[in-house]
Amino acid sequence: MLFDTHVHLNADQFEDDLQETIDRAHEAGVRYMTVVGFDRKTIPLAIQIAEENNHIYAAVGWHPVDAIDMTEEDLKWIEELLSHPKVVAIGEMGLDYHWDKSPADVQKEVFRKQIQLAKKVKMPIIIHNREATEDIVQILKEENAAEVGGIMHCYSGPVETAKECVDMNFMISLGGPVTFKNAKLPKEVAKAIDMKHLLIETDCPFLAPHPNRGKRNEPAYVTLVAEQIAELKGLSYEEVCEITTENALNFFRINS
Repeated sequence: MLFDTHVHLNADQFEDDLQETIDRAHEAGVRYMTVVGFDRKTIPLAIQIAEENNHIYAAVGWHPVDAIDMTEEDLKWIEELLSHPKVVAIGEMGLDYHWDKSPADVQKEVFRKQIQLAKKVKMPIIIHNREATEDIVQILKEENAAEVGGIMHCYSGPVETAKECVDMNFMISLGGPVTFKNAKLPKEVAKAIDMKHLLIETDCPFLAPHPNRGKRNEPAYVTLVAEQIAELKGLSYEEVCEITTENALNFFRINS
């Protein structure tokens, strides 16, 4: 039994075969998923998918790339949605310096507001980080995000920073890149971080693991992530499945 902690089944790529995709995940042993909504379009879809499927949950937040589009009304809307019984986290939020749609100062402001909201409602957060590690860690410290904890989604940074995040009450989530032959850092992180702090994900439809790299990713492929971590850790596949699923259920406060 597996828990894919970060999926975008609410993306356009799954519009034509959503149920088939969910069925394939179940056949592969993926029982639980968290669908992440991050803007006005994807948030309602995330909740709808969670409502219509047992063992599928939702996270709602605002993506840093679109930070410039977020209004105070949007923040209030997100806060209202956090009382939904299927919403288990706030996010994804964070910083993304790869794209230039939203200025860094606007991204930081929206990031801080969402952390403050999380502390207000006592709910964990999901962090998106692209080329912004130093600023993200600094903001997490300044806002005392350790109070609620969270997930470093699709973590790709060095071991030292991963350990720093673990010390701040954050889980390290590994996805498809840990299976890439040339991806040294995720493999080092998988080896170095204790299993009790690890989660697994696909981030589908993006970042499909080897040997499906370049194709549309889907939750069934999280099995390949678990297999790679098992190999790197010297554990059985079953052990990795059991531990990461238990970690996720505890993190999201889900009674299985």
